[in-house]
Amino acid sequence: MKIITVSREFGSGGREIGKRLSDILGFDYYDREIISEVARIGNFHEKYVEEAGEKGYSSGYTLTYGRTLYYSNTAWNNSARILLAEQKALKEIAAKGRDCIIVGRCADVVLEQYKPFNLFVYADMDSKLRRCKERAESTEDISDKKLIKKIKTIDKNRAKHREVISSVKWGHREAYHLCVNTTNLEPREIAPIVAQYANSYFESVK
Repeated sequence: MKIITVSREFGSGGREIGKRLSDILGFDYYDREIISEVARIGNFHEKYVEEAGEKGYSSGYTLTYGRTLYYSNTAWNNSARILLAEQKALKEIAAKGRDCIIVGRCADVVLEQYKPFNLFVYADMDSKLRRCKERAESTEDISDKKLIKKIKTIDKNRAKHREVISSVKWGHREAYHLCVNTTNLEPREIAPIVAQYANSYFESVK
């Protein structure tokens, strides 16, 4: 089984690269489907799970051996329940034994035992602003000031999410096999190259 995890800055095009990798390699693709699974496992509304992910999770939890989230009665709350449900959902995906691509959710940490190929996608702010505007609905307020605030907030919360389960910081090169800068480049141009790189990685870990 081969697993590719995609971590990305908001607006960098990481999600699209993940989908294109899925098409090129014929791997299963998991992104928003994980939200549905977390909602099912934890008995939450999907919108609540999605918003919790965007707002970030508290770092006031500790980990036991094997990166299992530990909680006490005083720490137990919905954030912890979502994180536990998220880990279970990711492990259920891996247990299927199928080649797959997983976007976000710190899958690179949770599924470390499977030796996934870990990709991080980033870009400069101008490129991220452009992509966000291109994908925004016509009725959405897309002023640069608000978009920059949104981008920074979501990326900050993704970093906080990772802090809960890993000592290696989100976005630091030590955590990934390949970091890709999409500034002035399109995902359709990058995905075939990343696919080749990933295939070479999987050959090396056989």
